[in-house]
Formats: sequence, structure tokens, C-alpha cells
Amino acid sequence: MRIKKLLSAFVFASVFAVLPLNADGLTAKFVTTEAAKKDSVDESVEYIKNQIPKMTSAAEKRSAYIFLAGLQEQLSYYDDAQKSYAQAAGIAAGDADGMPKKSNERLVLDAIRCALSSGDYATADSYLNSAVRNSKNPDVQAYIKLYTQWSALCKADSVADLQEPLVMLQAYLKVESMQSLKSVILLTLWYITGDTSYSKEITQKYPASMEAAIVKGDIQMLPTPFWFFVPKSGEAEQGSGTYASDTAAVSRPDSSDSSDKATFSKWQLGLFRTESNAKLLAEEAKSKGFPAYITTEKRGSGTTYFIVLVNENAAGNMADQLRNAGYDCYAIE
Repeated sequence: MRIKKLLSAFVFASVFAVLPLNADGLTAKFVTTEAAKKDSVDESVEYIKNQIPKMTSAAEKRSAYIFLAGLQEQLSYYDDAQKSYAQAAGIAAGDADGMPKKSNERLVLDAIRCALSSGDYATADSYLNSAVRNSKNPDVQAYIKLYTQWSALCKADSVADLQEPLVMLQAYLKVESMQSLKSVILLTLWYITGDTSYSKEITQKYPASMEAAIVKGDIQMLPTPFWFFVPKSGEAEQGSGTYASDTAAVSRPDSSDSSDKATFSKWQLGLFRTESNAKLLAEEAKSKGFPAYITTEKRGSGTTYFIVLVNENAAGNMADQLRNAGYDCYAIE
């Protein structure tokens, strides 16, 4: 009987020792570590979402929301990401042990960025007009100014609507407090206007930046759908890529080998809040021989967007044809 009791005590102690608990319960460090073991990012997201309600510590829950939001943003689930960032910002607690440190002001900025990425400028504006606007942090204030103009661009329905935010962004280039974001401002101005003076300044002054890589063509343009919402007063032309050469082309897989090609069925040319703008783009693409068509999508914000699509062709080179014709596009399936 004594041996059984000792064995039972040993088993209980062993199990208790590996439980993901601290004095307050389930920890964010344990949950995020377990999430990283999942087979896909989607599975990691679902796992964390299921674990957060079980957490009793505000700090652990806050850190778990931050990690969750980062994964959702990575997957381009911008509506979900902005909500998770906002949830984290709304928790009055510090950072959990072993987790990245982030202020609530930074979390609000993350929520704004994700709201704008999904075209939800109303939610972005609500965050911009919250207590974060009174921040004493100069970096936070710089982002507030930038995101305010991005929101104005997001609302624009015509080239005429671009004038005021473009003037403000041009003015920010000369403001000392905005210098940390100058490469981002230059990229915005270049993309909207197509003025090569902005792209030249990026590559000359910020050669190692992500913005320079976009200008050169080393990174595909339009990292988020936000850019699709903005009318353009000029055509910004990317370079062919720093590493584009005949030698590089030889080392790439043969495009005729279907086993090496990604299987995308549709390419998105644009996404608009107004149907007339979508029709203009679709008609223009059709005039150049591309079988463009329009579908709609209703986002969580309640806004319906009009999406201009072109199906992949039998040769599997539709994206190359579109880009050679001057269209930005990215795969959606």
C-alpha cells in the first residue's frame, strides 16, 4: 500500500512539474512555444485563440494577444490582427516573462496599420483619435502623422482627392521629427505620383532599406492591399531587380517544368471601394488583351470591395505578361 502511495505521489509530482503554469496559471511563453510546433501558421493561430481564454494573468493574456496578432498579420488576416492588437492594448498589464516588450501606444499603432491594410479607415481613424494622439513619444507622434495621411489616401476616390495628403507628405520630408520615416514617405510619394526623383532619393540615401528593394524590383510591390485603395496620379515603375541577369536566368528552374511552378489560378490587379474605379481598370486591361473581370468581397467592417481579376493562362505566365504591360498584380489562389 505504501509503495502505491509513493508511486501515485511521484506520478502526480511529475505531471505537475511539466504543466505550463506559474503562480497565475497558463503562460504566454508556453502557449507560443507550443504554437510554434504546429504544422501550419493557421493551426498555430487557432491553438493560441483557444488557449487565451484559459489564461488568468492579464500580463500573460496581453502577450499572447500580441503574438497572435503578429501571426494574423503575417497571414494577411488584417481585420483579425487589428482586433488582437487592440485587445492587447486594452489590457492594463506589463509584459509577460520571456515575451517581447511592447508599449500600449505601439500596439495601437499596430492596430492602425492593420486597419489601413484592410481598407478600414473608419476604425483606423477611431484609433488615431484615441488617447495615443496625446503621446509624448516623438516616434509615436511621427507614425500618427504618417498614418493620418495614409488614412486620407485610403479615403480618396479620385486623383483630385490626393492633393491634400500629398502636400502634407511632401512637407513632412522637411520636418526633422519625421526623418525616421523619410524612406517610407518617399516610397508613398513615388508610388502615388510615379515621380522618379523620389525613387532616386530612396536608392541613394537608403540603399539597404526595404523601400529601396521595392524600387529596384527585388521585392514585389504592394506588400499589403492598402495600396490598391489609392488612386494614382502617375505610374511608378519598378526596376527589374538588382540580381536580374542572364546568368541568374540560367540558374532558375525551366519555366516549362510544371513541377517547379506555383499553381495560382487568379491574379488580382486591383481592389476598390467604388465599382466605377474597378470598371475603369477592368476595361483598360481588356483593351490590352487581358480577360479581366470583377468580383465583390464584403469585409468584416461591412464594406464591400470590387476586385479586378485575371485568370491564369495555360502557359502559366500571366503574371509576367501583366507586369510587362505595366500592371501590379499578386496571386490570390
